[in-house]
Amino acid sequence: MNIPENLRYTKDHEWVKVDGDVATVGVSAFAVEQLGDITLVEMPEVGDEIKAGEAMGTVESVKAVSDMYAPISGTVKTINEELDDAPEKVNEDCYGAGWMLSIQISDPAEVEALFDSAGYKDHVASLDD
Repeated sequence: MNIPENLRYTKDHEWVKVDGDVATVGVSAFAVEQLGDITLVEMPEVGDEIKAGEAMGTVESVKAVSDMYAPISGTVKTINEELDDAPEKVNEDCYGAGWMLSIQISDPAEVEALFDSAGYKDHVASLDD
């Protein structure tokens, strides 16, 4: 399974890529594998304040509807509007074109509290037990 080393991860299978004080967020390859074909992505609005651990949107697939949880607190800066018409981009390239939103980081310590790639690999492996 693809777990890029330059990202941070949540126990709920979101990934975070930090660039300065902005974090880009999406769902991991593990989440995509579990969900199956994604048919709809609902995100918060630009300018919304989100809080780490709270629901911030949903991902619908042929298998289920799943909540997405904010990996960190901050203000929604951009959303990937291409997913409105092409949610399958998440399945095709979850770490690239399938990104979901970017967040203006309000507490950098929250990023440091997320899993690194090795920790996330261990977390995913523990789910198979």
